[in-house]
Amino acid sequence: MNQIKITTIEAHTAGEPLRIITSGYPDVPGKTILARRAYAREHLDHLRRMLMLEPRGHADMYGALLMPPATDDGDVGVLFLHNEGYSTMCGHGIIAMVKVGLEHGLFAADESDIKIDTPAGRIRASAHRQDGVITDVSFLNVPSFVFAEVAVDVPELGSVPCTIAYGGAFYAYVDADALGLTLDAVHCQELIRHGMAIKRAVMRDCALKHPSGDKDLNFLYGTIFVAKQDGAHSRNVCIFADGEVDRSPTGTGVSGRAAIHHARGELGSEWIRIESILGTSFDVRVVESVDLAGAKAIVPEVRGRAHVTGKAEFWLDPDDPLRDGFVIR
Repeated sequence: MNQIKITTIEAHTAGEPLRIITSGYPDVPGKTILARRAYAREHLDHLRRMLMLEPRGHADMYGALLMPPATDDGDVGVLFLHNEGYSTMCGHGIIAMVKVGLEHGLFAADESDIKIDTPAGRIRASAHRQDGVITDVSFLNVPSFVFAEVAVDVPELGSVPCTIAYGGAFYAYVDADALGLTLDAVHCQELIRHGMAIKRAVMRDCALKHPSGDKDLNFLYGTIFVAKQDGAHSRNVCIFADGEVDRSPTGTGVSGRAAIHHARGELGSEWIRIESILGTSFDVRVVESVDLAGAKAIVPEVRGRAHVTGKAEFWLDPDDPLRDGFVIR
């Protein structure tokens, strides 16, 4: 086994990291991005672990693997990587990959309508420039919808009401104020503990089903705590995958929020601003209402900013006893 070398461009969106792979990764076969996701999970997972976990990454690292589109009219395809596996969609990842991809020539596209193939479906993004530099990126997400209102029994918390909604992935949305939880970095470990307990309880009690019928979408990605916030509409803290804490407000998460508020008659086409655990923010609005295989859904638009932090080359020595990576929290 020869030494593996993988190069990346490092970025963040509203504080959430994105490690964008630029060379050294094998081709990932598959007619659809979901099929490529399955292939990567089965055959290339050692590379995900190499890049996401320690000693090269950390428990909250996130990555993106750009690839050819899976559709005839697509501009680029993407797989998103994290500490547990491969997500179906990632809003902060879309924002950062558009900025990095266009500014560093990773793909070519009409900047006003970038067609991105993700495991969850087609994303259409737009890059917004000022003085030649991409500042904001906005994107139209996949149809998002409310799935169910449930209550689950959770250790330490008792019966917890949850709204299950989809914004590219399924989340359990929970009122943090009602539980007496504080959404800041000081209380991060408490939020991880309760968020994972809620996630496990919902997975135990609630069978998820995407209207498309695609079984690969039928999983709970995480818990999103929501609280009122001065100076913004609200605050999101997302605990996802294997206890990762999103530093951003979560692009798929705010999409689900838009679906929830629209279903309750609380949100139309106006923008609302949702903050993260850091106080950074995304804007989201409802563009249109759509029918999704018989289910009521909306198309949300999300807007945010990304910044490039550097470039890296990572080596994997086959004789390294820790080559498979590890996580310590």
